[in-house]
Amino acid sequence: MKRWYLAASLGVASVVLMGAVGSARAADEWFVLGEQTIKSVDQGVTIKSEGGRWTKDVKQMRIGVEGADVEIKKVVLGWDNRPDDTITDIGVLKAGGKTTPKDAPGRKGRLKSVTVEYKIVSNAPTAVLKVEGYD
Repeated sequence: MKRWYLAASLGVASVVLMGAVGSARAADEWFVLGEQTIKSVDQGVTIKSEGGRWTKDVKQMRIGVEGADVEIKKVVLGWDNRPDDTITDIGVLKAGGKTTPKDAPGRKGRLKSVTVEYKIVSNAPTAVLKVEGYD
């Protein structure tokens, strides 16, 4: 009888451990931290990260654009408990395009906000700017 309990306990423990490893791998994906519709008459926007404290912890971040071509002149990344990062000379992002990923300071960083100076290049009146995080 003791052998049966031991075998059952080992089986349950292995299933639990396999589930924990599988869920850790599932978390490694890109997700939207925040998005905002930008207008051609404006020159900049600040997007605050959505979600709780743990949602904002990312390994990398990138910016995507939908709806129009946008020239991104300057990006300021507002990290929690870290100095802000400034990125310049990104250039024109085509509609549906994304920037190259930027690593968080340290192993992971909590991204609070992203300030973007931009200009919509095409004749479109608006576009959607998305801030994505990788965890």
